[in-house]
Amino acid sequence: MQSRDHIVTQVHAALERDARIDPVNFPVDVHVDGEALTLTGEVPSIACKRVAISAVNELDGVGKVVDRLRLSSGADVGDGAIRDAVCDSLSRDVDFLNCTLRAMNSGRLEVIREAGGDSSGEIDLAVADGVITLDGHVISLSHKRLAGVLAWWVRGCRDVVDLLEVQPAEDDNDEEVIEALRLVFETDPLVPAAQIAIDCRDFVVTLKGVVATDEERKRAELDAWYLHGVKRVINELEVRP
Repeated sequence: MQSRDHIVTQVHAALERDARIDPVNFPVDVHVDGEALTLTGEVPSIACKRVAISAVNELDGVGKVVDRLRLSSGADVGDGAIRDAVCDSLSRDVDFLNCTLRAMNSGRLEVIREAGGDSSGEIDLAVADGVITLDGHVISLSHKRLAGVLAWWVRGCRDVVDLLEVQPAEDDNDEEVIEALRLVFETDPLVPAAQIAIDCRDFVVTLKGVVATDEERKRAELDAWYLHGVKRVINELEVRP
């Protein structure tokens, strides 16, 4: 069995090598407790966060990885404003019109909207220090992933903890990821969904096609990184004005 010090050294090397996380500007605390390993700290981007977790999961001697990495705070937005923005986004999205929405406010869970007779789920949300937690249940993996992305889009969000259950349960796979990302692209007004082809293998997403601007190219990649369960994103989109 490897010593804790050896595991910690391996983890820091992987964070710097694979996730390109500068240990001086973005120090990450690595805590080993039995087979569980917890990463705590700030990272510069969602890509760094996802790659870091994926890289650490692949190391020998590492069991369960607890992700407490947060995006560095670049916006002065309070938790109340973030909560209200997430509620508004979920309330307006057509895929959640039949969902009951509740939000934690001053220690109390308030009903934002009660679903009608044919409910498609219940979502409870809470925000603490820019971290958005989604709990409850939805009707598909695509709904779970879309809810997470809608939360990530909110200004000031530093992390999304997606605890939503899928009822009835579904097996996750690459096709599910592709279906969810198509739904996200169709929801995002800043992405030309029809011009982007999506491939996914072992939860590694590849984007191909032609977009008009570099902003569209970057936005499409971000949307893929935001998707729950995605390990890496390969952006092969071409920009042709």
